[in-house]
Amino acid sequence: MIILTGGAGFVGSCFLWKLNQEGIKDVLVVDHLDDSEKWKNLVGKSYYDYIQKGAFFNAVISRRVPKPHAIVHLGACSSTIFTDATYYIKNNYEYSKILALWAFELGIPFIYASSAATYGDGEVGYDDDISKLINLSPLNMYGFSKHMFDLWLLNNNYISKVAGIKFFNVFGPNEYHKGDMRSVVCKSYDEVADNSLIKLFKSYNENYSDGEQRRDFIYVKDAINAMYFLFKNPSKTGMFNLGTGKSRTWNDIAKSMFAAVGKKENIEYIDMPDFLKQKYQYFTQAKMDNLKKAGYNKSFMELEDSVKDYCFYLKNKSYL
Repeated sequence: MIILTGGAGFVGSCFLWKLNQEGIKDVLVVDHLDDSEKWKNLVGKSYYDYIQKGAFFNAVISRRVPKPHAIVHLGACSSTIFTDATYYIKNNYEYSKILALWAFELGIPFIYASSAATYGDGEVGYDDDISKLINLSPLNMYGFSKHMFDLWLLNNNYISKVAGIKFFNVFGPNEYHKGDMRSVVCKSYDEVADNSLIKLFKSYNENYSDGEQRRDFIYVKDAINAMYFLFKNPSKTGMFNLGTGKSRTWNDIAKSMFAAVGKKENIEYIDMPDFLKQKYQYFTQAKMDNLKKAGYNKSFMELEDSVKDYCFYLKNKSYL
């Protein structure tokens, strides 16, 4: 049995799809199904059982969960604009420690999701060298909660027991339930397809023109392939960036969308909300050395091809 937390979420449900594609169905899915349509991510997937997050952690604490072969811990509050620090600490930090310590007790692989949000504004770079962890300064509470767990592992000499994945800008099918946290591709598709218009934030950094802010966008199909590599190679431990290693602009995203739907380019630049201005990352680009050194050599899809593929799912309102 494999325990997959966040298994009904965006990346989690896509990873469950990948496991199914590889013939793996003995999966205990853990999540928090609420009033959103996240449940649709599980339709058509094969898994051993499902359990709500709260009941699962109570069962883990009382050691009433059968020993799994591995834990893939993707469950977290991933909102970058939520303001309840107490919730972040409980959900992203304390729960993660409970699961990690249980995995160490059992001697099983523990793969978990960190985030590129831990790098903050990138002043000290985007290097997943663990010796540089202490120097990072996240810009929001989400990034800080992830950084806290990374540091806890480092300070307790647990890094060699885990595979931590620092996800960059992942986008693709199954993110439909995420509201404001959906990718620009997802949020803008209907407007682009129906009205030939996309709205992007203006830049408030003199080093970047409007729409020229840069991110390392990675398609979810590429992300789950890399995750599966780490899952199948539990001896590969440490911290791993997961992006493409190539930054692209928001304008590139927009142009790719217009090309995918066959519409004339029409980009409108709008004001960024005040609360976001001080927390905004203008540039991200993953240094991918650690994943390459671990032996992962698959190439990543070009942004234009990824966007085109995703637009097929958006047009048909389909899931992975």
